[in-house]
Amino acid sequence: MNPYLSLSEEVGAAVADDQPIVALESTIISHGMPYPENVETALKVEETVRAAGAVPATIAILDGKMCAGLSKEQIERIGQAGLSVTKASRRDIPLLIQQQEMGATTVAATMIVAAAANIGIFATGGIGGVRRGAEKTFDISADLQELARTNVAVISAGAKSILDLHLTLEYLETQGVPVIGYQTAEFPAFYTRTSGLAVDAKIDSPEAIAEMLHTKWRLGLNGGAIIANPVPESHSMDPIYLQQTIDRAIALAEEEGVKGKALTPYLLAQIKSLTEGQSLVSNIELVMNNARLAGAIAVAYQNLKMSV
Repeated sequence: MNPYLSLSEEVGAAVADDQPIVALESTIISHGMPYPENVETALKVEETVRAAGAVPATIAILDGKMCAGLSKEQIERIGQAGLSVTKASRRDIPLLIQQQEMGATTVAATMIVAAAANIGIFATGGIGGVRRGAEKTFDISADLQELARTNVAVISAGAKSILDLHLTLEYLETQGVPVIGYQTAEFPAFYTRTSGLAVDAKIDSPEAIAEMLHTKWRLGLNGGAIIANPVPESHSMDPIYLQQTIDRAIALAEEEGVKGKALTPYLLAQIKSLTEGQSLVSNIELVMNNARLAGAIAVAYQNLKMSV
């Protein structure tokens, strides 16, 4: 057992009994939504995973440990602290543990902790990616490098629309990360189902996705995979309206000099304000949708492992 890894009683029992488990990130709690919607959503996502037949493992850095499986009190603690919690990626983990500070895990950090706990399926909202203008700033999310090295499949509604989606997909291709569309041939763009960009392959069932993942890792091809699951059609935003809103939010960020880690939460807050809360509703619905799919894939993957 990794001395810096702490499993909740529920997650520890699930790991020991080879039950299906779905990892969940905590940045969506601290930086993705305002309080109390963040805590309410986190708890609903956990219940959605359970309803799909899997055990939820919300992940965070707390009290000098990488924690997989949080109590309601711990989720409330992160939710109330909000933006004051460190947004933790790979580089931040040792510092946060050494200094015993609280960290909300990004996609990259969640993958690291999930892999340490032997959890291979992870549901989130959207992955990080290549920023617009990255040819000048070199601003590329550590999520993409983690996907290239860590054996965890990430179920998401694609990548956030505030990014350069074309360059994000080019980067993933270079790193050998498969991008699979669940019942879609088009890469979704977080708040909207469409981007005009193709995925590597369209797979129509959780069982077939589980088979692909099982094959990939048994071949010794290390690294994760993106399972792109579009936001439900009833909550998909109009792509033209969304693009106009994003352009306005980016312009405001440039005017105020917002950069680095602060940029994504700033843009999401501005988009929420400019859309009068519509984006928050879409965000919540797509996370639930991803949790349902992740639970189904986790069950299918565990059944496959047990049958071999």
